[in-house]
Amino acid sequence: MKKFLLILLMLASTTAFAALSKWVDADGKVHYSDQPPPANVKAKTLRVTSEAAASVSASGVAAASAPVAPKTIAEREAELKKAQQAKKEAAGKAAQEQARIDAEKADCAAVQQNLRALQEGMRMVEIDTKGERSYLDDEQRRQRIEKAQQEIKTYCK
Repeated sequence: MKKFLLILLMLASTTAFAALSKWVDADGKVHYSDQPPPANVKAKTLRVTSEAAASVSASGVAAASAPVAPKTIAEREAELKKAQQAKKEAAGKAAQEQARIDAEKADCAAVQQNLRALQEGMRMVEIDTKGERSYLDDEQRRQRIEKAQQEIKTYCK
């Protein structure tokens, strides 16, 4: 009894994978069917069975619409590893780009702060290599302001 039931289920399941075709008749009506279309109608095969695929590709009519063979586990694992590597590289590039943007923002803020300090008009002191203090005169301050403005144009885009 179990064998009979198994054979019956196997036979019934073969029709579930029948070929599916789509065509438009002379009246412009769209038809979907698992039966072959009339000979004078151009049909598009939507789904092909393995038996139909073998016969169709042998005739050369619908070889392009034949399904692709399923990938093996090794092929799927290789694709997964490749995708993971690509994601990791993209994340690394994004992190580097973000670090570069953050550094540019910090440079811009530092240059702007330097310009504000120069423009405030307070006396500014420099300490040379000997450790001696020297005050900036007006000409040195003007030159440094010009330099800071040029740096702002460079760093603050």
